[in-house]
Amino acid sequence: MRLACGVAATIVVMGVAMNGALPTNLVEGTAHAQPTSQPQPEPTQEVPSASEQLRALLDEHVAWLDANDPLGASLRGNDAYADKLSDQSPEAHARRRVELAARLERLRAIATQTLSESELLDAELFAYDAQLTLDGGKFFPEQLQLDSLSGPHIWLPQMADRVPLNTQRQREGYVARLEALPEHLGQITRQLRAGIASGRVPPRVVLSKTLASIRLLSSVDVRETPQVSPFFKPFAGKPIDGDPLAQRALRAISEGVTPAFAAFGDFVEKEYLPACRESVGASDGVDGIAFYNHCLRDHTTTSMTADEIHALGLREVAALRSEMLSTIRETDFVPPAGASDAEVLSAFLAHTRSERFLWTSAEAMMTDYRELCKRIDPELPRLFRTLPRNTYGVREIPAFAARTSPVAYYYPGSATSGVPGYFMVNTSNLALRPRFARVSLTIHEAVPGHHFQVALAQELADEGVQHPFRTRLGFTAFVEGWGLYSERLGLEMGERRGSALRPTDANRGFYQDPYDNFGRLSDEMWRACRLVVDTGLHAKGWTRQQAIDYLLSNTAISEMDARSETDRYIGWPGQACAYKIGQLEILDMRAKAEAALGEHFDIRGFHDAVLLQGAVPLPVLRRVVERWVAVQGGLAREAK
Repeated sequence: MRLACGVAATIVVMGVAMNGALPTNLVEGTAHAQPTSQPQPEPTQEVPSASEQLRALLDEHVAWLDANDPLGASLRGNDAYADKLSDQSPEAHARRRVELAARLERLRAIATQTLSESELLDAELFAYDAQLTLDGGKFFPEQLQLDSLSGPHIWLPQMADRVPLNTQRQREGYVARLEALPEHLGQITRQLRAGIASGRVPPRVVLSKTLASIRLLSSVDVRETPQVSPFFKPFAGKPIDGDPLAQRALRAISEGVTPAFAAFGDFVEKEYLPACRESVGASDGVDGIAFYNHCLRDHTTTSMTADEIHALGLREVAALRSEMLSTIRETDFVPPAGASDAEVLSAFLAHTRSERFLWTSAEAMMTDYRELCKRIDPELPRLFRTLPRNTYGVREIPAFAARTSPVAYYYPGSATSGVPGYFMVNTSNLALRPRFARVSLTIHEAVPGHHFQVALAQELADEGVQHPFRTRLGFTAFVEGWGLYSERLGLEMGERRGSALRPTDANRGFYQDPYDNFGRLSDEMWRACRLVVDTGLHAKGWTRQQAIDYLLSNTAISEMDARSETDRYIGWPGQACAYKIGQLEILDMRAKAEAALGEHFDIRGFHDAVLLQGAVPLPVLRRVVERWVAVQGGLAREAK
């Protein structure tokens, strides 16, 4: 029996009690029934086991997450909320915290002695994630919903690309969401006003391009011709006459969505931007250094301090600079006579920003990325025993989002709802996007990076191997650490493959061209610099210009990207530290596994051990890998 929760629990328990005793009239109507003075046994109630209690709690939590994240529910194939947007009101956020805290207390009341190893991990992950969420709630993150990368002007216009629109129910739900959008945007405005009142506002610099993006959604073109709005995309190019749903969508856009974004733009311009702060560090905000410390713990899943992370970054930057200089010597670049190492690196970085390394068109860029994906795909079975079933594609980042977006990112899909994953590429400003970084970028964002990590976790839940709760976890250090670790797997692909742990000049897999290898090193250097820059900005009083200069002097990214990246770090404290910390942990786990198992080390088994638990905190991942090593070692000894 699975015990439901709340009111449903009372109904179930009452039902068991009633079924446990015969009805009185049947006893009295039995011809030979003899009266007895023997005490009658008490009706028994079936007590749910600890496993059943845990399963019921996690089932309830997943349903609760879907109810509170309707767009996410749609993406995962749950149409129960296909006509809803999330409630962003202050009252809703306060209620969710109370409900989550109560669920955490119920978890702690479950006796764990009889739980299986997998169930214990479920319980540990739920407790960890719930407590982290509640701890973060003290800083009211919902009052900070605008930054250099995100906001309702970014995620809402891409709704048509993100949720399935295959059935009438889904299409009707999409239009209902358009009709609900003005209220949703009004709730977000209330949250931002609450942030102004509490002094919880972002640095003004991170919103430098935000207003223009918001204004695009209520431009003259959109007002005069609502069909050009990105919200009308599901109906674009189709006859509108005779399609009541398309006409309803058009009304929702012209009468609701467009005016709502116009009003939101006015609010941002006249109220919000003037109230934002000039300082850039998280520790300069109303919540001080405590907020930044929480951000570091949240994103890295470690207890490392800002000072420790900063020092780690400086060491990694020095080591990678040495590798980059060695790789430069393999290229056809001729350094200035008598130049120091710093001058050689600076001159080479300037060299890589020349036209030789640029795409001539957006179409050429997209063709390159798609062909590269086709080259990578056949290499994967040799490195992975378990491959995801869901497919992925390569798409351009929409123009309205490109100006504030990074060079690329990944959008998860869902095999259940029939939505592929997408590797999203920024084709704007081609003069500032060098080609030699394409290999590492594709491996990180597409395969075997984020697509493998996300799709496999979803499919394990779909098949009942893991509770669906696991797919809702997204610990940044694991997710981005895996992406950065995957970049090194490019060294192990192709005919002249080497080792991700021990790169050699002769065997560099897909990085045979020294410029491509320099692109890999530069991308890894970029992530190492993040450790220095993020902690510098938020804990050490660095200015925005200091951060930009540091990136330009150590990486091959353009000045535009250095500014965009710095604004991202300012607006998203701690997140940038997760990449390198996660990668170093996974590399260390692999090195120790290879040393312990020797010839019995199986790279495909190792990758299964890392990926098939879903996203987990780094200390948990280390325990998982250590158990896998112990089991493999035992099997090897038995085979002798």
